[in-house]
Amino acid sequence: MVVRMRLARFGRTHSPFYRIVVADSRRARDGKHLEVVGTYNPIPNKRMEKDVRLNLDRCKYWLSVGAQPSDTVARLLGSGGVLPQTARRVPTPKTAVSEEEEA
Repeated sequence: MVVRMRLARFGRTHSPFYRIVVADSRRARDGKHLEVVGTYNPIPNKRMEKDVRLNLDRCKYWLSVGAQPSDTVARLLGSGGVLPQTARRVPTPKTAVSEEEEA
């Protein structure tokens, strides 16, 4: 069983709220999970801060037993000091890719 740490979406339409969960990789995004290890609110508050709450002990435990974090969760864990901080992936624009192929 491959265990992943990923986001499960909650909240209303146009008002997302995520729980950081540990789940079997074959389960649905919002399906059954093993444990909730934190929350993430991507909508900034009045001070323009996005709220991330982590249970650091449980995050470290699940990483130690082999849970693989998703890209977004790895970035959040990096900001929380659990993992080394990773750079944000920036997709390349399609126009730049097609120009390189033509040359």
